[in-house]
Amino acid sequence: MWRRILNPLVVSTVRRTWSSRGLYTMQLKTKEFQSLFSEGLNGIAEIFEKHQFELRIAGGAVRDLLSGKRPEDVDFATTATPEEMKVMFQNAGIRMINNKGEKHGTITARIHNENFEVTTLRVDVQTDGRHAEVEFTTDWQKDAERRDLTINSMFLGLDGTLYDFFQGYEDLKSRKVRFVGSPEQRIQEDYLRILRYFRFYGRVSVHAGEHDPTTLQAIRENAQGLAAISGERIWVELKKMVVGHHAAHLIELMYDLGLPQYIGLPAEGDVEEMKRVWQNVKDHSPKPMTVLSALFCCSEDVEKMDLRLKVSREEKNLGLFLVKHRRDLHKSPDDPDSLKPYTDFIIDSREVDAQSKVCELLKYQGEHKLLAEMSRWSIPRFPVSGHDLRKMGITSGKEIGTILQNLRDVWKKSRYQMAKDELLNNVNRS
Repeated sequence: MWRRILNPLVVSTVRRTWSSRGLYTMQLKTKEFQSLFSEGLNGIAEIFEKHQFELRIAGGAVRDLLSGKRPEDVDFATTATPEEMKVMFQNAGIRMINNKGEKHGTITARIHNENFEVTTLRVDVQTDGRHAEVEFTTDWQKDAERRDLTINSMFLGLDGTLYDFFQGYEDLKSRKVRFVGSPEQRIQEDYLRILRYFRFYGRVSVHAGEHDPTTLQAIRENAQGLAAISGERIWVELKKMVVGHHAAHLIELMYDLGLPQYIGLPAEGDVEEMKRVWQNVKDHSPKPMTVLSALFCCSEDVEKMDLRLKVSREEKNLGLFLVKHRRDLHKSPDDPDSLKPYTDFIIDSREVDAQSKVCELLKYQGEHKLLAEMSRWSIPRFPVSGHDLRKMGITSGKEIGTILQNLRDVWKKSRYQMAKDELLNNVNRS
């Protein structure tokens, strides 16, 4: 039996059935699915089969496989409790790591240099909009009921059988994003699901604006619940959403629904500027802050966002840079095809990430031709140092600093072409 499971055969037809409980099943046999069966997965699977516990792929990995993608991360669900898993793994000599998830039912086992995160089926006993108290179950449908979206509520058996209780596969095929059951109930269990809805809408839906009115009403009425969600959790969802499909539409919708004040965005954000900038950047892999900075009117807005979301120093500095320079650092009207204003800024700033910031600025400004040139440009090295001047007999530190700055200006005017000897000749003539 197990040999058949470990070597699934690709079939040209898909078998679909409905069970008496409304369970929709089908048989998946794709090369992406087969590629998951490493030595490690085979070893884990054999242990669960030996002890007669079910093991299935869960959540996002199922969604990816059904979309023809090989998932980067694969999570598993099981009927075994954490204690039962620990006994199985210990008896098999398998090391367990990262026990922080154990109280929520998750055990991480390491076998053949691979980590496998396996979670016991659960039901929510009590929720407060941020966290849930759970009990373990062996009922796959009850576990599916507690998940956020239908497209994330499916399970995939290791023989390729899809277990779909809420028509998630049909929603995936028709590119719909729906909550499992009542949108209001799902949101009130964890208010972060509001942002997860937007993120997955941008990831799955073909067209902007095809939202279920009931879902939008539930989001509007529960928006204030986001105030109690940690900034770090919000930022994880928000920064994925703003670089996904339909980002401009989704951000504008978030403003219409009254979300910004609860998630660190300015209440009076410049939505029209954001929509304009999105058209500039959407095909050029923008960083999340490049899109969001269009909403900010001043550096104070960036500081307030950082206070709420606790973004990284690099992200905060990019936001401050874009707000400060989006108007004053631009191509020269006398030479609109020249990168010179931008390259001079990079040379003068002497910051290691200055070129990266300028690239984001060019995306923001819609300067796609200059962006391509900047991406190919290598920062030249200023060829003169204080040591060169001291060899010429100049010993005053202040004088050396002044001369170096003057030579740097001459070098910039030459488009960074003048060599050391040429530059030092300027010193000799002064």
